[in-house]
Amino acid sequence: MVVIGCGPAGEKGAAQAAYFGKRVAVVERGVHLGGAGVNTGTLPSKTLRESALYFSGLKQRGIYGIDYSLRAGLSVSDFMHHTEKVVEAEREKVRQNLAVHGIGLVRGAAAFEDAHTVAVRGAKGVARRLRGEIVLIATGSRPHRPPEIAFDDRRVFDSDTFLNMDRIPASLAVVGGGVIGCEYASIFTALGVQVHLVDGKDRLLPFLDAEISGLLRERLAALGMHFHFEERMEKLERTAEGVLLKLKSGTVIEAETALFAAGRRAAVDGLALVKAGLAVNARGYIEVDATYQTRVPNIYAAGDVIGFPALASTGMEQGRVAVCHAFGFQYKQRVAAMLPMGIYTIPEISSVGETEESCQEKGIAYAAGRGHYANNARGLIAGDTAGMLKLIFRRADKRLLGVHIIGESATELIHLGALALEKGDTLDTFIEMVFNYPTLSEIYKYAAYDGLGSLAGHKMREG
Repeated sequence: MVVIGCGPAGEKGAAQAAYFGKRVAVVERGVHLGGAGVNTGTLPSKTLRESALYFSGLKQRGIYGIDYSLRAGLSVSDFMHHTEKVVEAEREKVRQNLAVHGIGLVRGAAAFEDAHTVAVRGAKGVARRLRGEIVLIATGSRPHRPPEIAFDDRRVFDSDTFLNMDRIPASLAVVGGGVIGCEYASIFTALGVQVHLVDGKDRLLPFLDAEISGLLRERLAALGMHFHFEERMEKLERTAEGVLLKLKSGTVIEAETALFAAGRRAAVDGLALVKAGLAVNARGYIEVDATYQTRVPNIYAAGDVIGFPALASTGMEQGRVAVCHAFGFQYKQRVAAMLPMGIYTIPEISSVGETEESCQEKGIAYAAGRGHYANNARGLIAGDTAGMLKLIFRRADKRLLGVHIIGESATELIHLGALALEKGDTLDTFIEMVFNYPTLSEIYKYAAYDGLGSLAGHKMREG
């Protein structure tokens, strides 16, 4: 098998094939292994978030009541030190995983010559041909750069170049209120940077349960973030102090730095997909079926290159499933139906399953139960009194439909709910469980009790 791209999907797919005795070569054109997940996206931004919480003292404010300010003289080098250590450690893990599985690593840019043959051109311009029974495309995605924006990666950045800035700005304009935009906007707001978030929608992250989205906005507003909803940028100008953004409404935003997080597209430039009989769809991604097989039978694709949900966690599983199907391994046959989403804003959010709004759209008679961190001993110990866990369940039989969490450790807590959803459990599962005390996980029990109380004492909405 030939694997093009050594991000999460490519690495795990290659390891799966090698584990079952297949001869595998991985092609990587980037300087570093690990793709965006390790180098520019998932890990760097999440590690940066922890650094922001540390340097800003934000976690300590809820415990000690002290309002910390950003340490004087803090440089980008100081701020990024931990991030760089984590990223390098993860790159080494990828290198070791390839080595222990006997996977060949070929450096260079790949281009199809036919459905089975890939030419790899290295730094010296010499092409090497690889031929595989199976080919897995796992080249990831790249930021969309609107042609009217002059990116200079000094004052105007996209999400892949943003962390290359030479200093922490006093002010930041973020255009695009998706997950990446919200994560970076919240991180820099926590650091005391004046942040303006511009988005064309009417609320933050509209795919979230509306109550959770509203709580996120409240928390970010309390930290000092400025929101510009249902807005479009019409013009960007450079000034002596930074940048000036003119919005469609006439609003003018002045900032030292601008981040454009306006979506991503499949990173297939130079792959010569047409020679393999492939093309990207109207959304800019490679189309696959439920087994991640493309319309060319021996070619599979996984990870960000196929679009939604474009998460490192799902990309890894897609790569494994693709390989098992391609070679007929009776091992991993599907990606779990319940895919938790982790959003590393401040506060963090995690979500899986139905929302109130999706239940209403589908005509499902549902109810909700809520557990609040403020009523949980561990929540008080941690200093998070604004967090909440929300359970959505079917009114008729109490079967769990969705779990939504905002607050400390949300992305860890979600897995208990995801497992219950995958197994088709009801609220009674949480009622009957014994949880360690004091723990945040115990909130599940009290959210379930709250749900039962809502059934008994209040008329629930019909879907």
